[in-house]
Amino acid sequence: MSRTLHFRSLQYAGQGPGPRLIVTGAVHGNETAGTRGIGRVMAQLDSGKLAIVNGSVTFVPVVNPLAYANGARAGDRNLNRNLFPKADPQDFEDRVANWLCPLLAAHDVLLDLHSFNSPGEPFVMVGPRDNDGPLEPFHREREERALARVLGVRRFVDGWLRTYGAGVQRRLRDDRELETVLRYGVGTTEFMRTTGGYALTLECGQHDDPQAPDVATRAILNTLAHLGLVDAPRPEPVARDRMEVLSMCEVHDKRADGDTFSRPWTSFDRVRGGDEIGRRADGTPVVAGSDAVILFPDSAARAGSEWYYLARENPDF
Repeated sequence: MSRTLHFRSLQYAGQGPGPRLIVTGAVHGNETAGTRGIGRVMAQLDSGKLAIVNGSVTFVPVVNPLAYANGARAGDRNLNRNLFPKADPQDFEDRVANWLCPLLAAHDVLLDLHSFNSPGEPFVMVGPRDNDGPLEPFHREREERALARVLGVRRFVDGWLRTYGAGVQRRLRDDRELETVLRYGVGTTEFMRTTGGYALTLECGQHDDPQAPDVATRAILNTLAHLGLVDAPRPEPVARDRMEVLSMCEVHDKRADGDTFSRPWTSFDRVRGGDEIGRRADGTPVVAGSDAVILFPDSAARAGSEWYYLARENPDF
């Protein structure tokens, strides 16, 4: 079936100069809030209720049509890892990447819309501080974080690739493999930053939350107004005293298949130093070294891969 699927993007361009925005949904096929939010905004544009007056916006309602058709997170693999063009594509996601990566590179700003499995509050993943380092050099921090503050959410998380990379270095026995394995941590937003653009991942809420498409719709409309693509007032940024800012700081691996959590953790659960998070297969307790917030706990993780992340509050946004 995958050979009969096609890729689809739609662009609206204004008559005035402005940034080139791309908005993506269903990078993971069971995350449809973004797809529905994109559909709502496109309906406003097609009806004339809304008009692009400057720059352009490209919508990709369904980035991964195979995963979307199956109602699954992935087709052959997770598209949001190792996202680079491939000279010799091996699976469906490689073919998506060969279409998607040049499309991303032709734009200035990416808003990537996702959702998550368990109940929780929407949040936005932001990139690194401006830096010239080898892992993720970046020089558009101010613009990226200004956009993050007008999406309509109050919770912000940074530090993904840095923390993921630290875990990779700990696992590897041969540093010659480091660059190859670190590439596995690159998804849509990380790739976008390699092209000179900036990018945000908005997690709109739980997959089936009826309010998640509303979160996506609001974020798209606010982004269009913030960037000056539509003739609308610029949205007010969330007040700093309402913001919850977290920096990912640790990744903990599942060492054996018998490692188990002590309770069914969900992202943003808080732990205090000394709290038991889980038990190793041999019964050794795994405890928090200090007060922290759990992110992306994965009870189904395989041995030797990420089990959960920890983040800490960071008021410096």
